[in-house]
Amino acid sequence: MRKIPVALVVLGLVTVGLTGCSLSGSSSADCSRTPVVNPDVMKLIDVTGDTGSEPKVDVYTPLHASHLGYEDVVTGDGTAITSDDQLMVMDVSLYSGTTGDPIVATAYDGDLSRVTSPSQWATNFPGFTEALHCATAGSRVAVALSPDDLGSDVAASFKLAEDDSVVAVLDLQKVYLASATGALQFNSGFGLPSVVRAPGGRPGITIPSGTPAPKDLVIQTLIKGDGEKVTGDQPVRVHYTGVVWGADESFDTTWDGSAASVTLDGVVPGFAKALEGQTVGSQVMVVIPPSQGYGDQEKASIPANSTLVFVIDILGLDAEAPASDQG
Repeated sequence: MRKIPVALVVLGLVTVGLTGCSLSGSSSADCSRTPVVNPDVMKLIDVTGDTGSEPKVDVYTPLHASHLGYEDVVTGDGTAITSDDQLMVMDVSLYSGTTGDPIVATAYDGDLSRVTSPSQWATNFPGFTEALHCATAGSRVAVALSPDDLGSDVAASFKLAEDDSVVAVLDLQKVYLASATGALQFNSGFGLPSVVRAPGGRPGITIPSGTPAPKDLVIQTLIKGDGEKVTGDQPVRVHYTGVVWGADESFDTTWDGSAASVTLDGVVPGFAKALEGQTVGSQVMVVIPPSQGYGDQEKASIPANSTLVFVIDILGLDAEAPASDQG
């Protein structure tokens, strides 16, 4: 992971005056969404059926979209997609705009372990990022993809002509949070790190200068989410930034890409204790003494006997893959 300054210098970044506390919440992106874009094209597409099962799609052919169109056939009431790297589970069906015939579809088997993101889909379907922006979990979105909304190799792989359009139906089965969201918590305690947040939720950590590291584990809930509780029975999706006490750069962060999936038995003890019993949507700061971190072992850029500081956003719980898909 690329190293970043501990105290992020970001336009609009907000901070607090007391160490050991955080009073500013992460700002969510504006999520006003137009339910129909390019209506002249979208009225040529009729989508029926229940979300979560393969749709029935009728296309008034030949359909040629000169630019992207989309329509929310069903609007869900779940979490909104505000970031291209935000994690989600999505079923997709593709149809030829020229003939209306099916091209390919996902399994529609209810498997919530197939986690992707808009940016991953955008490699082959750049138009998906705009069509999914601010769409909510539980939604079904019909999309008319122009030739420019398809990756360079997609038309050839599907044996489409260069000027062919594609109709897609996107079912958002699950959307993970983009960052912590919930009630801000006040934490007293001088001599502890303070946390700043950029508008998208990315935290920065300021270690108090000249202050010795605590000898015991310190866990502070900065934002209290109202989601499911972390028990250790399921992997947890988290964004985190980690800092060595006394260093001026982070040694690791997930915020440059997708959130990480972790298990409580797959992280150092202090990190696991910070997660256990917390709720989805929460942000937690933990100060981990060497005895509950890496001890007297050097770990990559982390010196031996280091005290670690993490700020962790708990974004969701992962579903396990069906038994037939494991192994």
